[in-house]
Amino acid sequence: MTATTTPVDEPDQLDPQSPQATRAVRVLRRLVPAAVAALSGVLLYVSFPPRTLWWLALPAFGAFAWCLHGRTWKAGLGLGYLFGLGFLLPLLVWTGVEVGPGPWLALAAVEAVFVALVGAGIAAVSRLPAYPLWAAALWIAGEAARARVPFNGFPWGKIAFGQADGVFLPLAALGGTPVLGFAVVLCGFGLHEIVRQVIDVRDTRVVRRGAAAVAVLSVLLPVAGAFAARPLVSAEAQDGTATVAAIQGNVPRAGLGFNAQRRAVLDHHVRETERLAAEVKAGKVKRPDLVLWPENSSDIDPFTNPDARLAIEGAVKAIGVPVSVGGVVEKKDGKLYNEQILWDPAKGPTDTYDKRQIQPFGEYIPLRSLISTFSSDVDMVRQDFSRGTRPGVFTMAGTKVGIATCYEAAFDWAVRDTVTHGAQIISVPSNNATFDRSEMTHQQLAMSRIRAVEHSRAVTVPVTSGVSAVIMPDGDVRAKTTWYTADSLVEEVPLRSSRTPATRLGVLPEGVLVLIAAGGLGWAVTSVARARRTTAK
Repeated sequence: MTATTTPVDEPDQLDPQSPQATRAVRVLRRLVPAAVAALSGVLLYVSFPPRTLWWLALPAFGAFAWCLHGRTWKAGLGLGYLFGLGFLLPLLVWTGVEVGPGPWLALAAVEAVFVALVGAGIAAVSRLPAYPLWAAALWIAGEAARARVPFNGFPWGKIAFGQADGVFLPLAALGGTPVLGFAVVLCGFGLHEIVRQVIDVRDTRVVRRGAAAVAVLSVLLPVAGAFAARPLVSAEAQDGTATVAAIQGNVPRAGLGFNAQRRAVLDHHVRETERLAAEVKAGKVKRPDLVLWPENSSDIDPFTNPDARLAIEGAVKAIGVPVSVGGVVEKKDGKLYNEQILWDPAKGPTDTYDKRQIQPFGEYIPLRSLISTFSSDVDMVRQDFSRGTRPGVFTMAGTKVGIATCYEAAFDWAVRDTVTHGAQIISVPSNNATFDRSEMTHQQLAMSRIRAVEHSRAVTVPVTSGVSAVIMPDGDVRAKTTWYTADSLVEEVPLRSSRTPATRLGVLPEGVLVLIAAGGLGWAVTSVARARRTTAK
C-alpha cells in the first residue's frame, strides 16, 4: 500500500496576499525606516571627536535621505526625531556625568525636536527638483534655530564641529560653520540622490539628465569648493609672533564637588606658574610673552580676598609677564560674573572680560521657581551669574588676545566679534573638570580648531584639568596636555590681522541658507496645494 498525505494549508507562509502577510509587510515598511533613521543618527555621532571618522557623516546623511525621500511631512517628523535622538543621546551623554541621566535625557529630547522639524521639512521638499540643495539648507536652518532658542540656544552638535580633520575644513574660512556644515550635508544627500538615480535608470532604462546632473553636482561642488578654499587657510605670521604659555594647574579631584576646594585649585595654578617661572629662569624653557590661565582657576574673588590676591600676584611677578586669570567675581552691586582678569606684574589687575554667553542650568537657572518644583538640583546653582556686555580683547605685551570663555566657543558671534575688535590670537579658557574624562573636552577642542580656521587665528585652550592645547591658524594642534596632570604649554604662535571671508561676512551666509530653506518649503507647499486643486477639479 502507498501512504498518502494531505497537504497542510499554510497561507501565512505560502500566500503573500494573505491578510497576515500584508500586515507583516506594512509593519516592516514602518520599522525599517525607523531603525535606519535611528542608526544613521548614531553613525553621525560616531563621526564626531574624539574619533577622526569625519567622513561617516556622509553615509549618515545619505541613509537619512533614504528614510525621508517621498514621505509625508508627518512621517518625516517622526523619522527626524529618531535620527535626532540617535545622534544627540550619545553625543550629549557627558551632560549627565555628575547630575545623573535626567538633565541629559531632557536636553537630548528637547534638542531632537529641532531635528524632527527639519525632518518634516526635508520630507516636504523631497519631491522637488534639486532636492539635496533644499534639504541641506533646511538642516542649516535647523542649526540656526537651535543656536538661538530656547534660553539663547545650544549649538552643540553643529555638523561643522565634527569636521576638524576632514577635507571640507577650509570652507570654514569661506563662510563659517554654516557653509562648512551645509557642504557636508549637501554631499551626503547628493550621494543618496546618485544611488537613487542609478537605480531609476536600471529600472526604467531612461536617464533623466537634469536630475542626474543635480545629483553629481551635489557631491562634486562641496568637494571642489573645499579644495578651492584651501588658499584661505594659512599659518604664516603677518604681525610677527608671540610666545604663549597655557597653564593647566589641575584640580584636587573631578566633579562638581571640586569647587568646595577652591583654594586648592588656585594654589595648583599658582604652583604650576611658579614652576614654569623657575624653568624659564634656569634656561630650560623660553620665556613666554604672555600667560593664560583657565576659566575658574581662581574661584576665590581676588578683589575681596587678600590671600587670593597675594597668591596670584606672587605667581604673576614670578613669571614676569601679563597673565589672564579666570576668576569668579562679585561686583559691588551684588552681581556675580565669570570673569577673565588681565593681571600685569607691575600694575596688578588692569582689565577684565565678563563672560557673555552663560550656560543655562549650569551658570544660571532659567525659570527657577518653575523648574525647582521638578528637581532640587537647581539648588546647586545658588546664585545666578550675570552676563557681560562687551567683547573681550586684552592687550598683553603688545599682542591683542581675544577671549571666548568655554561655552562661548560654540557660538559663532562670541568668537567672531573678538576678531572684528582686533584680536590677533584667540584664547578659550575652560573648566571641564565637572565632566570628568568624557568626550566633552574633545568635542570642545574640535570647536576651537574650527574657530582657528574660520578666523585664521592661533587659538590657545587653557583648561583646568585637561585637555589644554595650542592650535595653529590652520587648525593643526601644535601641542596638548594629558588628563588630570599639572602642566604648561609654551609655544610660539603667529600673529595675524587679516580677516577671512567668514569673518567679514558674519551671519550673512547663514541668513542666505535660511532663505533658501524657506524658499524650498514655500515651493513644496505651493506644489501640494496646486496638486490638490487639480485633483478636486
